[in-house]
Amino acid sequence: MTCKLINLTRTFILSTLLVFAAPAIAQDGTIYPLKAPAEQNAIPLGTGGVDDQPASETWFRQWGDPMARNISKATLTPFLPEPGKANGTAVIVAPGGGFRWLSMGNEGWEVAQALADKGIAAFVLKYRLHPTPESLDDFTAWMNRPRSAPAASASTSQSETPPSPPQQDLSNQLEDAEAAYAMILKRAKEWGVDTDRIGMIGFSAGAGLTMHSTLNSKTMKLAFIGPIYGGMGPVEVPKNAPPMFNVIATDDFLFRGQFGVVDSWYKAGIPVEFHLYQNGGHGFGLGNPDRTSNRWFDAFMYWLEVNNFLTARSGK
Repeated sequence: MTCKLINLTRTFILSTLLVFAAPAIAQDGTIYPLKAPAEQNAIPLGTGGVDDQPASETWFRQWGDPMARNISKATLTPFLPEPGKANGTAVIVAPGGGFRWLSMGNEGWEVAQALADKGIAAFVLKYRLHPTPESLDDFTAWMNRPRSAPAASASTSQSETPPSPPQQDLSNQLEDAEAAYAMILKRAKEWGVDTDRIGMIGFSAGAGLTMHSTLNSKTMKLAFIGPIYGGMGPVEVPKNAPPMFNVIATDDFLFRGQFGVVDSWYKAGIPVEFHLYQNGGHGFGLGNPDRTSNRWFDAFMYWLEVNNFLTARSGK
């Protein structure tokens, strides 16, 4: 079953790359309609729908990245290491998009595959979203409306500041994250997961969901977290909070010279590693050309290695 799932996953990745890699027209900030991919390996989480959501899930492409919006049914897509390479560590990957859309390629599938290549079982969480206009034209106009917040860099797939968790209801998203965690626990043996080594990383709004889950979940016992270019304001850190790896760039509109969340972790006596990069903007995923932030994934892997998450434990 596991080998079959790996082969299906890699077939899905290859077909996805073939669909999204070629057209030069897709490499700009224009929003283009996109046919929804098959997502053969996506597992429904069964957490329900979204109230006041009249529109169906639809996909679009911007900056060459496949994105989904009006998601009302949460799913979890496994990206498993090749047989014999797994180290037992697992990571829930939460893409960003202001809780209005999800950057599924740049901040989901690509990251998950990079983790799987390092022996980590990765799981892309497609969580439920707040509604956006049904038609793509109306959605595009809504995206391009004037804002008081500074505009993101041209490399970003997140063109608006995601509100911090306390400013909006994230009950659906938290329920989805908890269901993903519970599913990984339930199928840990099948997927080669050490249940004491399940972490979560997220990007932009996904970083906000990662932090919200850490601060509020009663059922998730995360071994580590990685909020990547998320909000930097101070938080009240739980006594059992996991170690944190935090990344942001100085030219990210979410940074604003704040170090609050890092300071909160430090004052709580919980291990924290913080990487503030000279440049990179917002929404860089695994990286964009000629930016200092492009080495963050290497630094994250080394952090996991030093903290003994990349070596399989005997008996596990």
